Amino acid sequence: MKFQKWRVAPACPQAAERLMAAGYPYLVSAVLARRGISSAEEAAAFLEHDRQLAYSPLLMKDMDRAVACISAALAQKRRIAVFGDYDVDGITATCILVDYLTSRGADCLYYIPRRIEDGYGLGQEAILALHQQGVSLLITVDCGITGMDEVAYARSLGMEVVITDHHECKEQLPQANAVVDPHRSDCPYPFKHLAGCGVALKLVLALGGPDREDALFARYCSLAAIGTVADVMLMAGENRTIVSRGLEVIHHSDFIGLHALLQEIGLADKAITSVQIGFVLSPRINAAGRMGAADVAADLLLCSDPDRAADLARQLCTLNRQRQCVEQQIYAQALEMIEELPEDQRSALVLSSDTWHQGVVGIVASRLSEKFSCPSFMIHLNDGVGKGSCRSWGGFNLFTALESCSDLLLGFGGHELAAGFTIAEENIPAFRERMNRCAREYRGGAAPVSCLDIDVALTQPGRVTLEEVAALDALEPYGSGNSRPVFCLQGATLERIQYVGQNRHLKLHLSKGSAQFDGIFFSAAAQPCSITAGSRVDAAFYLQINEFRGCRSVQLQMVDLRPSLCCSAKEDEALQLLQRCLAGEILSRKDAVRLRPTRQQCVGAWRCLQQLLPQEGAAFDYLPLIRRMAGGVCGAEPFLRSALCLEIFRERQLLESCRQEEQLILRFTDAGKKVSLDESAYLMLLDGILDPSKGGETP
Repeated sequence: MKFQKWRVAPACPQAAERLMAAGYPYLVSAVLARRGISSAEEAAAFLEHDRQLAYSPLLMKDMDRAVACISAALAQKRRIAVFGDYDVDGITATCILVDYLTSRGADCLYYIPRRIEDGYGLGQEAILALHQQGVSLLITVDCGITGMDEVAYARSLGMEVVITDHHECKEQLPQANAVVDPHRSDCPYPFKHLAGCGVALKLVLALGGPDREDALFARYCSLAAIGTVADVMLMAGENRTIVSRGLEVIHHSDFIGLHALLQEIGLADKAITSVQIGFVLSPRINAAGRMGAADVAADLLLCSDPDRAADLARQLCTLNRQRQCVEQQIYAQALEMIEELPEDQRSALVLSSDTWHQGVVGIVASRLSEKFSCPSFMIHLNDGVGKGSCRSWGGFNLFTALESCSDLLLGFGGHELAAGFTIAEENIPAFRERMNRCAREYRGGAAPVSCLDIDVALTQPGRVTLEEVAALDALEPYGSGNSRPVFCLQGATLERIQYVGQNRHLKLHLSKGSAQFDGIFFSAAAQPCSITAGSRVDAAFYLQINEFRGCRSVQLQMVDLRPSLCCSAKEDEALQLLQRCLAGEILSRKDAVRLRPTRQQCVGAWRCLQQLLPQEGAAFDYLPLIRRMAGGVCGAEPFLRSALCLEIFRERQLLESCRQEEQLILRFTDAGKKVSLDESAYLMLLDGILDPSKGGETP
């Protein structure tokens, strides 16, 4: 069980029925209804993909100045450098602009900083090196908006500077020849959520002019789609247009290196979705920057030689495997550190080490934020200075939080979901305390709880067919604001479970009524799991189509799996009988036979509690607890008698209990040393019914 709490969205049956009546498939209708769409007109508007970008790039503040500056450099044959970032967004933005400028005959080179040696963003050493190579115009993509000192240094060397970025702006902007960033407070551009590659694309369209806009968009939308998905930007407005067009044409892209990478990772002949970009393609490009070799990824995307492109694609995949190994090591170390943290330091995780790979800590921060449902800050230490990467959770604005701690930082930048910062090692304890206070105040003092949001609880699993699952592609592209829908089956039976993939993953077979499903649960072998074959479970998953040896079948890609929190019909009937007993209602002899636990059953239930319940107490979901106490034995009677055993233990003051939301809080009492269960009023009542001579009384 990965998540402590599931939030299952309330069903919208009337809206879904209206959409199905209008011709939309069952699953698509259920998801659209959950997202507030209830009419055919609204559905058509949501599902329609604009083929052209909505706004002129010249609406961006300073775009006209950027175009004038770059056009002059092109006309004068001056050397131009594109200065990018080392993540997927920065690399794709760099390639878009370099490719375009080169097509215009520019004397153009690019510079992507090495994550460890150079750090994030503009650096004076890099600027000096570019100046010494004859660069007179420096254009940034996906960085530079906070580089006041660096821009001033470049201008002092006689260089012109054009900043293009999409990160949050500070109050003071760099004194560049042009600063293009939709987040500028004085920028009237209507859509504020472009990625860095989206801003670079807009610059190219402005340079090309209205007559070439369609052709340039068609050429660069595939690269811009990759960067936009990888940077987890809002999937609405122009981003939705960029990504949908990019996915549509990706196999027809002019970029040989992109085809080589798709071939290397086995996607050359398959339809590409935003999910595959996010989880298969982007990590390979990102690995280059994280492992200090971003040039490899940029060289690949700009490569025009098929043989060299194939070699570079193999290098990227090798770098990604290395990144995965390093990531696992850091993640394991971080988990050990968290175990040692006091509770008041777990609202925001602030961890540091001088052994961690600086390029990988950001990915680990993302994993920690997901696991512990709180913002995470991972800091690589070197010679008394820490370089940190942080990831948000639950809407916590990282940029605002870092601003509030700016007196403790040497520098910071980024946006509300992901950011980077530099800090003196001696300031880390104060930073940890203040950031935890910020996180507690944001949540109103509540402890972090890992929550899974579920779009649709499937009540008609028999309708989940290949055609229905394929129809979900209409909801693409997925991303922030249009997440991939999560479905669940409640009260399913886990028919089979086995380890696969060197025991790293779980393969499952589930049934609900007459419906049967195969599922795969990636990286789940390390998760604590008390579920066995035959268990009644709730399953949360993505729906996908699995193709194997020419056969296509529906597959559940598991997100979480837990003992079911909903009653079966037999369990519900058993609990109703238990409530009649506890309420003192008249019971029949047949009822008493069903209810009366044997001494062996009472002992087994007590021993189960001793194994599960720590001395300080713990919270349990009621139904899974009773099933565990029943020893996993199927049938209503073991379940019913175990539920009564729990009431007997409470009645005899062996346990204290209270309700907390949907859970039962239990704690052993000190009175449980020598207690006779035979004196339980419940047992005496049942024994009196079974043997009237004992004369049991209603408790």
